[in-house]
Amino acid sequence: MGMEVEAIEAIPLSYPLGKGHGYGSARGTVEQRTSTLIRVISTTGMVGWGEAFGPPQTISTLVSELLSDIVVGMDPFEVESLCEKNYAGLYHFGSSGLLQSAVSGVDVALWDLLGRELGQPVAQLLGGFERTEVTPYASTMYITDWEQNPAEPIEEAAREGFTAAKIKIGRGLEDDIIRVQTAREVLGDDATLMVDFNGNYRPEQAISVAKEIEPFDIYWLEEPVPPENHSGYRKVSAAVDIPVAAGEAAYARFDFADLIQERTIDIAQPDVCKCGGLSEARFIGKLATMENVHVSPHVWTGAVGIAASLQYAATLPSYPHSTNVPEPFYFEFDRAENGLRTNLLATPFDPTDGSLEIPDGPGLGIEVDERVVEEYRID
Repeated sequence: MGMEVEAIEAIPLSYPLGKGHGYGSARGTVEQRTSTLIRVISTTGMVGWGEAFGPPQTISTLVSELLSDIVVGMDPFEVESLCEKNYAGLYHFGSSGLLQSAVSGVDVALWDLLGRELGQPVAQLLGGFERTEVTPYASTMYITDWEQNPAEPIEEAAREGFTAAKIKIGRGLEDDIIRVQTAREVLGDDATLMVDFNGNYRPEQAISVAKEIEPFDIYWLEEPVPPENHSGYRKVSAAVDIPVAAGEAAYARFDFADLIQERTIDIAQPDVCKCGGLSEARFIGKLATMENVHVSPHVWTGAVGIAASLQYAATLPSYPHSTNVPEPFYFEFDRAENGLRTNLLATPFDPTDGSLEIPDGPGLGIEVDERVVEEYRID
């Protein structure tokens, strides 16, 4: 008998920020950062870790009620069939929503388990390293409960050596211009600057803002309209010269197929902790390559999710570029307070000084500190 999954556990986590210390976007703020870790154990005693995006106790229930029977007894080498099993077996709700997030965490954990069993990094199993490091961009200048001076977080990012940053806008033309102007002045003319509306505008509002901030050399407009408003995306794309990015609110290959094949967006942003895991993100990456759409993963989870996203980023093709790629591969790195990002690993990620190496150890290449996991556990 070969190796099988012997047990699976979903671990809901919360890192409270405290009243008055919430942060977020134009759509609202949060007072805690949450996540769900997935731990799978093989019949050989090896452990694999994954992470799922979404409300942690709900995700944990979905794993135990709907997914554990599928996964226990499964050969980890069959990991890429998990999404298809989910679509077929749970077809009323199997390709979107929170169940897809739960599947994502399980998928990542199975890849980590497989890589550890084989002594290979996940990126190698996914097809090999296209790159061994990325250029992290600071995801920062959040909308805060305490109305933080927007210059403060961007100044911190500059001190940390970030050469690229993404800032939150979407609260009106005047405020948007102030935030963009502040970021550009602090970062300097040579830095890369992205903006994120979090879907808070109608197309005509987003177009007006885009035209006003275009002189500040904006690298991309992220979610200028709500994720379901595909016609709005197309309207914005047709009216402005700045590339449009989206995908963090999309689930699975079916959502991304329309975004990519209809050229609704220029940059696809699958989240490996939400879209169906590394397997589905890999499928989405191939869809994007067919239409020459750039892929830049969305990353707003804890440390395990960052590790999984780095393994994914390592494998994304440079097509149509030759080996002399004309631009860096930008990788999202959240700079807001979050102990689930900074405290869960024996060796935390350090994105400062302008580059971030992709771990090349077995599996995701990380070691989870289980004492910290128990500290943040909420079940």
